Amino acid sequence: MITATAARIINFLPDKWVTSISKNIINNYLNKYANIHITGSENLKEIQTPTIFVCNHLSNSDGLVLDKALKAINPTFVAGEKLSKNAVTSIGVNIIKTTTIKPNTADKEGLQRIIKLVKQGESLLIFPEGTRSRASSLIEAKKGILLIARLTGAPIVPVGLYGTEKLLPIHQDGDMKAETFNKADVHIQIGQQFELLQRAKDQDKKEYEESTLTYVMKKIAELLPEGYRGVYK
Repeated sequence: MITATAARIINFLPDKWVTSISKNIINNYLNKYANIHITGSENLKEIQTPTIFVCNHLSNSDGLVLDKALKAINPTFVAGEKLSKNAVTSIGVNIIKTTTIKPNTADKEGLQRIIKLVKQGESLLIFPEGTRSRASSLIEAKKGILLIARLTGAPIVPVGLYGTEKLLPIHQDGDMKAETFNKADVHIQIGQQFELLQRAKDQDKKEYEESTLTYVMKKIAELLPEGYRGVYK
């Protein structure tokens, strides 16, 4: 991966240069290391937009390959703010439409930005797990996706992704700038759009949220090999 020093130098350049250089760097890495296989692209042809794409999360390369696979819709990615603050990972953020949010907090400002984007017609891509899975399989999702879907009224498109955990593995010490690309087959499967289940009048709120979140995550799990389904088998 590009060194932290080089990344910092790039980020000091004028914005149009930063985007152009970052795009060339990322495209070179993906062309050299990633053999990307996409299935289900036909499901994008007649979907209602704006929509919310939901996908499992395995690697910091996930957004880079998904940006290519979903270019026809060109969604805005919801990312943790630390990615844009890290000189190396910001290279990827520079070439993808993103809006940041503070993970594991009541980030009202970040949520308001997200809602406004959808109201303006922008589709989103969200990783409901909220972090990369160190187990390389689905982990328990956060409830934020339910709030965003409810407040925007946008339908959901599930995406299953695997192979990126080999393309750009998570560093064992969590040092993102030390992560390196490796040759890997990457598989992306795009599912069919669906609407959130409606809460019954007599249904307990907690029960509804838990069952609906499981419903959403199992839509992703259905697009993955069994070994990647984790807690949503």
